[in-house]
Amino acid sequence: MAIVATNTESQTTPLSSRTLGLGLFLFAVALTLLHYAGLLPAWLHRLPEAVIPPFETWLDAIFNFVKDDLGLLALTRFLTGGLEAVLDVTANLLYGKRRWPFIDPIPWSAIAAATTVLGYYLGGWRLAALAGGTCVWTAMIGQWEIAMETMSVLVISAPLAFMIGLLVGIYAWKSPSFNRALLPFLSVMQTLPFFTYLLPAVIFFKVGPTAAAVATTVFAIPPMILMTTLGLQKVSSEVVEAGKMSGCTRFQMMRHVYLPSARTEILVGVNQVIMLCLAMVVLTAFIGMPGLGAKLLQMLGSFKIGRAFEIGVTIVLVAITLDRLSKAWVAKLPEHFDRGTPFYIRHKYLVAGAVGFALFFALAQLVPILAEVGRRQSLSQGREIDQLIKAYLALDWVKASTDAMRYVLNVWILNPFRDFLLSIPTSAFIILVVAAGLVIAGPRQAVLAAVFFSLVALSGWWDRSVITLYSVIAAVSLALIIGIPVGILAARRETTARRMLLVCDTAQTFPSFIYLIPAIMLFGITATSVVMSILIFAMVPLVRYTIEGLRSVPAEMMEAADMSGATKLQKLWQVQLPLALPTMAVGFNQAIMFAFFMVIIAAFIGTQDLGQELQRTLAGAYLGKNLVLGLCVSLMALTFDMIVMKWAQEKKAKLGLAR
Repeated sequence: MAIVATNTESQTTPLSSRTLGLGLFLFAVALTLLHYAGLLPAWLHRLPEAVIPPFETWLDAIFNFVKDDLGLLALTRFLTGGLEAVLDVTANLLYGKRRWPFIDPIPWSAIAAATTVLGYYLGGWRLAALAGGTCVWTAMIGQWEIAMETMSVLVISAPLAFMIGLLVGIYAWKSPSFNRALLPFLSVMQTLPFFTYLLPAVIFFKVGPTAAAVATTVFAIPPMILMTTLGLQKVSSEVVEAGKMSGCTRFQMMRHVYLPSARTEILVGVNQVIMLCLAMVVLTAFIGMPGLGAKLLQMLGSFKIGRAFEIGVTIVLVAITLDRLSKAWVAKLPEHFDRGTPFYIRHKYLVAGAVGFALFFALAQLVPILAEVGRRQSLSQGREIDQLIKAYLALDWVKASTDAMRYVLNVWILNPFRDFLLSIPTSAFIILVVAAGLVIAGPRQAVLAAVFFSLVALSGWWDRSVITLYSVIAAVSLALIIGIPVGILAARRETTARRMLLVCDTAQTFPSFIYLIPAIMLFGITATSVVMSILIFAMVPLVRYTIEGLRSVPAEMMEAADMSGATKLQKLWQVQLPLALPTMAVGFNQAIMFAFFMVIIAAFIGTQDLGQELQRTLAGAYLGKNLVLGLCVSLMALTFDMIVMKWAQEKKAKLGLAR
């Protein structure tokens, strides 16, 4: 009887959730229809301003108290001096900023030689060619100085984020209560828009490289904490017991047992730190950080697409190089030598790198082009590329095609969809989100969704939030229509799947700013460009996880389908897709997170959403408003994240795919 009761309960609970969800959906539809008929009270359509709490004023008061009364501003400005001194050193060494140590910048050829040796050590000739070729391209195209402006901050921010993340991750591993309290903050930090990091950095650490270094460091810390904690939690008890039996102290256990055992996860965290630092340091152009991002922003703003294209290629090459080097470091196993092996054999690559660096450093004193490529010597074809692109876009059939796409998307799809979402009463919108959470994920996620979206409504920025959500939903929906069929077609053949996954891996290393270039190139500075740039960015994880999901279908299931006489289409719809859905849901979730991130960047094009308001806060010290707007984006993103991931986990468990 107990077993029967348990089974009955497990069957009726989802049914009741679906029934309640359907009821809430119908209630939301009824509220919307009442609004259309003019019968809905105004306070149910939009919250009156009188009931909206002054969150921005409260937060500003708190920030001013902490900043002035508690002396945090004085402390951060004191720390700014030390950070500026360190940044001056890297700036002087990399591109010649005239401050201590007052020496000429390191020649580009010397850095290229050392980087090539590093690439060979980590990954062989291919990685060496990529690393060295990126340096040569950057120098010969005339972008070495602006690239080194970016790198001068990156080489400080990435180690800082690594050290802070490692130490906090170790403490979180040692203290489960601290880890539980920390996880919600890390979730919020990973979904906050980048503008929310920029303004506090500007207020407390001044405009320019110093604020850029701080914002970049804080932005990149969360994955390092998470991966460190995960790695230490996975250390096997046998390894720990062996360390204790050998008489290790606590420090020795950490240094020689725990950290080496968690090496893979920690180095994956390092890879994520480096990539996030590069993505953020490019975006800090909005707060006066010079370098590749600032130049790209300037070129896009003046519609110099050719020059922007060249800078975009440089950013992509740097991103791919850093990604491949850090991933190769993760895969590289430590080398062991017999005792007494000479230093130059144990560290032959270090010696080779030092010799190459010294050789090209000396040659650069004799051959000026090896030290610096002047404007007249550079191989930049920005103007010619710009003319070629503009001539191509001016072709009648190209112009007709882009104009038609822009018209159809704007007039028939995007604008009506935006107006429809804005027409839904706030109360009905929240009820619809709760109903979706209840049906898809369960009561707990539905309650959290109600709380999160209610806070968005109470922020006073509901309409801007809905416009942001409209851009995300529209772009992700279009990405689904394109990305899933592409993934299905690519997964049919192993060679095609591998090539497409390589393309996706490469595309995921691109800093998000890059995706604005093709959108602006085709559609100009228009609302269509916003959705198209988000679409391109969001389509990458959809294609990737569709392929991964279809490839992970157990071979015995495919064999059973073959034996039953199923056609290819039947196998796809009845076997592969149902089993691949949980993995594909992870790609869908990532696409939504990418879309929320990209929609804020697309504010540069000109939007009417939260991103545009966030960008305006940088012009003044509106710290309270900045945080409220950022939390609106974060709360919406977290709602989708928890609903989709909960569904994916439950689906995996039902299919017996959970590990």
